Amino acid sequence: MRLYLLPLTTSRTLLYSQRLNIATTNKQGLADKVSKKASNLWAGWEAKESGWQKKVVSYGNYALRRIPYEEWGLKSVPSISARRKDEELKGKEKIELVYPDTIIPTTKAESVVRTLATERDALHKKKLIWCLIGMPISAPFALVPVIPNLPFFYLVYRAWSHWRALEGGKHLRFLLDNKLLALAPSKLLNDIYTPLIPDSMSPAPPKSPADTAASRNGNPDVVDDDEILLSQANGQRIAKALELPELGVEIERAIWQVNHAKKVKHDEVAKKTNTDAPKDKENPAKPGQDEKR
Repeated sequence: MRLYLLPLTTSRTLLYSQRLNIATTNKQGLADKVSKKASNLWAGWEAKESGWQKKVVSYGNYALRRIPYEEWGLKSVPSISARRKDEELKGKEKIELVYPDTIIPTTKAESVVRTLATERDALHKKKLIWCLIGMPISAPFALVPVIPNLPFFYLVYRAWSHWRALEGGKHLRFLLDNKLLALAPSKLLNDIYTPLIPDSMSPAPPKSPADTAASRNGNPDVVDDDEILLSQANGQRIAKALELPELGVEIERAIWQVNHAKKVKHDEVAKKTNTDAPKDKENPAKPGQDEKR
């Protein structure tokens, strides 16, 4: 397994896990087999030119695009079994952590991974519980003929997705707690990221996502300090340079989400400013009022 840290902005990082030794069909777990079968079914529906299957895929892709990239990143990390624990502790499987040290200092790389592994833990547990509660409620929709019970299957998928994210985070914490990550700063990533470093980061030491995550979560209005680093073109360049086509999909989705969130936040700030402006005009300061104070 190889882990990648790819900064999207000056405070947000995409985590991606590359599986180096893909298990054969016989060695795959039940979850992997079901996931593969579902992917094949989805691809078959996507290939249809029309019909309700095509519409389901269209709405489904819209929903999948909005699943947070942090969740996708954790899901890319394989769940940890007793056998995998034993192999990793004995050093049979090397786990590299690849990152651009021009953006993420080597001294902070592991703390970035720990933040990504733990910051959404409570959220995934909460959402998993709600999905499990909703599944029995949506089960009666199966009585509708022809069309499958989409609400039920969606809740099943989201429950599985949250569980996989929790398992991925657990695996990352295991690697960190046992010092099993081999830090591997990447010259290739440095060559791509160095020209993208904003002027605000040049004189001072690079700001890692771990440093700013707490302030961002504590104050949701902080948006201007978060500068976007990756464009879609540079994201695809990274995927091509690393020879990971599947990574291109993850980067594209993550960049879209970051840009969309930034636009929404700016629109909210602009709307609030425009709403407050008329109040200032209705209540202008009276001449000499400041002097009396």
